[in-house]
Amino acid sequence: MQSPRLPDFLLLVLGLVIVVPVGGVLAAWLQWDARSADILRQMASTVLAEYAMTSLLLCTVVAFGVAVVGTACAACVTLFDFRGRRTFEWALLLPLAVPAYVVAYAYTDFLQFSGPLQSGVRAAFGLEGRVFPEIRSLPGAAWVFVFALYPYVYLLARAALGERASHLMEAARLLGAPLGRRIRSVALPLARPAVAAGVALALMETLADFGVTSYFGIQTFSVGIYKAWLAMDDRIAAAQLATSLLAVVALLLALEWRSQRRLRFSTARGGRAGSSDSQPTPLRGAPARLAQAICAFPILMGFVLPVLFMLRPLAADWSVLPWDRFVLWASNSVRLGLISASLAVAIALLLAYRLRRRPDPITRGVVGLAGLGYAVPGAVIVVGLLLPVGWLQQVAPGVPSSYWVTGTIVGVVWAYLVRFMSVALQSVQSGYARIPPSLDDSARMLGTSGLRLLAQVHWPLLRRAAAAAGLLVFVDVMKELPATMVLRPFNTDTLAVVAYQLARDERLGEAALPSLALVLVGLLPVVLLSKTLRSRPG
Repeated sequence: MQSPRLPDFLLLVLGLVIVVPVGGVLAAWLQWDARSADILRQMASTVLAEYAMTSLLLCTVVAFGVAVVGTACAACVTLFDFRGRRTFEWALLLPLAVPAYVVAYAYTDFLQFSGPLQSGVRAAFGLEGRVFPEIRSLPGAAWVFVFALYPYVYLLARAALGERASHLMEAARLLGAPLGRRIRSVALPLARPAVAAGVALALMETLADFGVTSYFGIQTFSVGIYKAWLAMDDRIAAAQLATSLLAVVALLLALEWRSQRRLRFSTARGGRAGSSDSQPTPLRGAPARLAQAICAFPILMGFVLPVLFMLRPLAADWSVLPWDRFVLWASNSVRLGLISASLAVAIALLLAYRLRRRPDPITRGVVGLAGLGYAVPGAVIVVGLLLPVGWLQQVAPGVPSSYWVTGTIVGVVWAYLVRFMSVALQSVQSGYARIPPSLDDSARMLGTSGLRLLAQVHWPLLRRAAAAAGLLVFVDVMKELPATMVLRPFNTDTLAVVAYQLARDERLGEAALPSLALVLVGLLPVVLLSKTLRSRPG
């Protein structure tokens, strides 16, 4: 009678492991005392208002920018037909391959005071001083985030518009509505839930970012958490800032969930989206060129120019690049990525199988916790992991808990699993959704059940979904910066960490090599995603 309890126990342990970072941050408020109150008052009178105002301004500009750019591109490739439309459909995903901090390094190297653009303009026109505004500023960061994150809105808005918009716009045309009114009254209301969900995702990425804001010297909550912990050595202040950031992310996550529910409702009655009378409106002449320009501009700003800017130092002088150390950085990144991806896929398979076979409250709760991890910023995960370690050291000084978390890869892999488990889980669950339940019944009638059912029946049908899940987790781990930078053990620098350190030391030419490697790795899921989108009708 004890054997059935073992899986429940393991599920509870897994749920505890996943929830520790958030629980550790919230538990810091249990240590509330006079010193903590004094720290909070000092923060409120000094940096807290600046963190809040800067984050609010940045998020406002980014939200407006990604909504406009993403919706405009989605509307062009979905509602209209023009030369190059099929190419733009997948090319608009390319900025997903470039981490935002890599875009920031590339623009800084080219546009800074000593960069080739300003130096060339000063030499050509005999000017002195700064020619263009400083790129390392709040507007510069907003520019980077808009063109790095607009694909979130583009993907969701394109899916929403592709379901019904063309069909309903054709009906509105037959009723005499002009094109502008058809877009305002039909297409945009249909895309509104998708745009809101995409904006929420982009804002969560903006708030979680450390590389761009830290490099540009912008005082956001994420940067403040690291300053409080590493510079001021004040874990209570770091936990309080992490709690504030977590509350904002929770609001954005609730907005994203609400928008996704409205999106599913609006697309459930899809009508005849693929019928012959719901084709995109053909464009010729000036309107076609305008649509091409609208789609080409974000690709140019978010992918083409950053890649060209990073290729410049490689083409200029290959000898200055750290080729000897690049192999070590790449091997560290690949090793952490493979370990984390393998563990994430294995756990996701077990969770998805358990949810399919026995969807009890414990299983649903653990799966729900695993799905929340991607919304938790890396800064919060770091604080949530290190705080319990510090408490354990105080209670049991002889227990080497800090060594296992910060002296080995255990801590950083733990953070990766918390952060990216939901990526693997969603991919595996999508694979399970294509396996009919009748197949399980047939297998049980033939005497196959338990883990044999997973290994012999489900696994052959889930290989592609599991491979996609592993690829997505691998790429996310390769690009992850905040958790890796703090929790990595000694002599385990990764490509992301080294690119940040070289850029911070103004060695932007040397930072180009690891940055380009991250871009090449990031192209893998983009190619996979573009193939998936092309395989769907409409």
